[in-house]
Amino acid sequence: MSTTLSAARADAGAASPILERGYRKATWHLIPFIFVCYLFNYLDRVNVGFAKLEMLDALKLSNTVYGLGAGIFFIGYVLSGVPSNLILHRIGARRWIAVMMVAWGALSAAMLTVTSPLSFYVLRFFTGVAEAGFFPGMVLYFTHWFPAAKRGQVMALFMSAIPVSGLIGGPLSGWMLEHFAAGQGGLAGWQWLFLLQGLPTVVLGVAVWCYLSEGVRQARWLTADEKAAMLVALADDEQRRVQAPQAVQSTGSAFANPHVWMLGVIYFSIQMGVYALNFWLPSIIKALGFASAVTVGWLSAIPYLLAGVFMVFVGRSADARGERRLHLAVPMLMGLAGLLLAANFSTNTVIVMTGLTLATMGALTALPMFWPLPSAFLGSAAAAAGLALINSLGQIAGFVSPFLVGWIKDATGSTDVALYILSSVLFVGAVLVLRVPARLVNR
Repeated sequence: MSTTLSAARADAGAASPILERGYRKATWHLIPFIFVCYLFNYLDRVNVGFAKLEMLDALKLSNTVYGLGAGIFFIGYVLSGVPSNLILHRIGARRWIAVMMVAWGALSAAMLTVTSPLSFYVLRFFTGVAEAGFFPGMVLYFTHWFPAAKRGQVMALFMSAIPVSGLIGGPLSGWMLEHFAAGQGGLAGWQWLFLLQGLPTVVLGVAVWCYLSEGVRQARWLTADEKAAMLVALADDEQRRVQAPQAVQSTGSAFANPHVWMLGVIYFSIQMGVYALNFWLPSIIKALGFASAVTVGWLSAIPYLLAGVFMVFVGRSADARGERRLHLAVPMLMGLAGLLLAANFSTNTVIVMTGLTLATMGALTALPMFWPLPSAFLGSAAAAAGLALINSLGQIAGFVSPFLVGWIKDATGSTDVALYILSSVLFVGAVLVLRVPARLVNR
């Protein structure tokens, strides 16, 4: 292997055919499967937004109770994020991700048993605990396969599962609510929704155990030359991180580094917009005068369809140009503009849908464009804690955003004021992005 590594290092300065072949294999072998896992991860996280269309009336819950229940998921998520990622780093991605998926799939399906605000809060909290390590664990997992220069497109492909979950989940959830409206099997439509979207995650968790490789060395589907070339590229990438100014090399320094905390605030601002759209988009569309759950589902799919296309386009552009800050700040400003448009013309269906589409395209595209920033200067020893810390800070928005929107809607009868607040938060985040030193992240 040492001879192979030496030969691979000789080609390290150029994008060798062997290396590119290895990347293509890794992309095709890993991304489609992980994409499906993340698709159900996101469906299980946000399907409560569609369940709300029936669940609130059935259980006599207020919008404030719904907002708190939707958001309390993220208290469990935030509290468990760093410990879960450290466990993953210790025992390996394959084992821990499989355990997490079986657990959160079962808990998501168990949401059909909710009968009161308390049971709603408890199940949402523990579902958050179970899901906490999945996303930061996947970000860490990709650093074991792809160098920084490749991660923009990889993250965009992976995170395109978010708009696809909206594209598929909206019409599917609307259909489930109407198809099972008669109470087949003694369950209401919202109960069938939780059951049928939770159980596939349990199956996928078992598949993860059997399918994923821990890293390049364990991948039986790579040749020896491809493994060697990819390992050299990863070693060189790690060396550049170590030598970079303000690089973070240990778990302790990750918690003490001001750039890590600033990135956490930026991610918080992005997620404020994302989760407001995820949890309230169906309700905002329904308030425009659309009574049918199926119609609401199809209309909610439009913003996610365009967001998925835009996300992949921006990811490719960022990697091709080696530029990270503007490829993040511009989508955030798009999200801001879309929210302002929807709030200012809240009685005009076409303008509101245009604004919501623009906001969804911007906010969702900002998610994958964000993650190459921390990955560019967190060394391998600091990555597990640093990525989990940043993700946990961002996920606080998952509690604040839906609760804020629900409280404002109960108080004012409208979501307009909430959209103004969310657009202001996105503006602050975009300004902070432009304060990140370009030399630290642009590669």
